[in-house]
Amino acid sequence: MKKHLEQIKNMPKHKKYWWSFLFFVLFAGVLLIFPGYLKIGKVTYSKETEKKSVFNKIEQALSTKKEPVIPVLDKEDYDKRILTLANNPPPPAPKTVTDPNTGVVTTITPPAPNYLWPKKTVYPNAGAILPFKRIVAYYGNLYSKKMGALGEYEESVMLAKLNAEVKKWEAADPETPVMPALHYIAVVAQGSAGADGMYRARMPDSEIDKVIAMAAKINAIVFLDIQNGFSTVEKEIPKFEKYLKMPNVHLGLDPEFSMKSGIRPGKIVGTMDAADINFAINYLSNLVKTNNLPPKVLIVHRYTQKMFTNYQNIKPTPEVQIVVHMDGWGGKAKKINTFKQFVYKEPVQFAGFKIFYKNDIKDPNTVIFSPAELMKLNPRPVYIQYQ
Repeated sequence: MKKHLEQIKNMPKHKKYWWSFLFFVLFAGVLLIFPGYLKIGKVTYSKETEKKSVFNKIEQALSTKKEPVIPVLDKEDYDKRILTLANNPPPPAPKTVTDPNTGVVTTITPPAPNYLWPKKTVYPNAGAILPFKRIVAYYGNLYSKKMGALGEYEESVMLAKLNAEVKKWEAADPETPVMPALHYIAVVAQGSAGADGMYRARMPDSEIDKVIAMAAKINAIVFLDIQNGFSTVEKEIPKFEKYLKMPNVHLGLDPEFSMKSGIRPGKIVGTMDAADINFAINYLSNLVKTNNLPPKVLIVHRYTQKMFTNYQNIKPTPEVQIVVHMDGWGGKAKKINTFKQFVYKEPVQFAGFKIFYKNDIKDPNTVIFSPAELMKLNPRPVYIQYQ
């Protein structure tokens, strides 16, 4: 080979060009016949080599791919906010006492108060709404203008009014963002037995879909409220599973219309037990776990002692946050007393407070509570509902 190259080197120019042209043609022919295989020195390039190179790059990219960031609850912020919500009075200051005979001064430190709030419970999973946000909700049913603001006003008017309340709460407590909500009565207790004798009517999916669509317009969450009549929470809650699987849909229970006595709704105030509420908690917890959802919020209405029993047995979970919601109406003094008796004295986890636009001002010279006034409560409500 070296001898042939030396001969080509010593050739006249015009012959060199012909040999060069011939070499180029031969080289091109080899590439056409064996396009996937070419050797240059000791390095071999082929289609197989190219494939391996591509796969190596993919493997390298996969190996350097960052693991997904798993959200973590900020427990320090949680504890701080829980303590702020409790709104406990400051502990009594130490006192100094001077002995009149000896002149010795003694400092007496009063015992630490036994605060009922905050109630120590489990930490929620990351993504929990409470206590990081305050929920401000409009309540009602689309079939009735008398059951609350949600059904009383045309959609755009209703959403504007809710937004106005949200703004008031943002101004009253700038440290706590506000989450708007539509609290829809999905199972309505009624005075007539109905076809199955259960004294309740379930709302059709079409109506629930309307509420969810409304909520989406203002980035609000939705609560489906259950007034089960002669039925039970065990029978009613699963009927709404497809909605409760949605991350933005939560649950409300109204013991006032849980008629275990066999007396029809509206005649007496109904009741639920901790067992009923725990069923709802466990049901929601399983949905959260199996569908990888953020924690749910469960609202439980209350304005009498017997509306739910054995409160101390209610067990919040990391997947479900419980709000005991003061649902009574009347003048301010009456409402505060109801709140103290049935929310403050029997703590579960969080507190709620209901405002009735009409019933709270039936008495002459009365007005509804302002957010600033409710911020003075012990504990402060983290869920506010307007009806």
